[in-house]
Amino acid sequence: MPDFDVVELGEADHPEIGETVPDFTRPLVNTEFWENASLSDITADGRTLLVFHSMDGAFPATYVWNELRDRAWDDTYDVQIVGLSISSPYEHKTLIEEREIEYSLFSDPANDVAEDYGIVNDLDGMEGISEPRPAMFLLDEDRTVEYAWVATEWPDFPDYDEVESAIEG
Repeated sequence: MPDFDVVELGEADHPEIGETVPDFTRPLVNTEFWENASLSDITADGRTLLVFHSMDGAFPATYVWNELRDRAWDDTYDVQIVGLSISSPYEHKTLIEEREIEYSLFSDPANDVAEDYGIVNDLDGMEGISEPRPAMFLLDEDRTVEYAWVATEWPDFPDYDEVESAIEG
């Protein structure tokens, strides 16, 4: 029995396969620095797996980034991987160092991007605090969705083999 409650998240009105996701500009943090970047700048360089995750330090973020680091899809396939959460650039820098990941992470403390994507998760017991529900969108160069997974409960994790099949295909 887990030491936490599993929470049903209900329906999400997220982008589906074949739809174009909204563009955004936010601080993008990497191993060396951060600077404002747009999603369209990232996707212009090729297929992109956009990973929405819980705030840095929460166990789901740790699990997701450990899994993605270990699978190293960006080394095997023609795909780049970027993350997004409500965590600050400073917190992202710590997560990148502690998890030894080489991916860049967008910082969106106001959770506006999750709102635009229809995947807001209002945190129980934290009035006025929300974060994106866990989600993964495989995007082409034009930000068109090739694959979408959005959590229906918290915590929830994607079927990583299914995600890999989508990247492979």
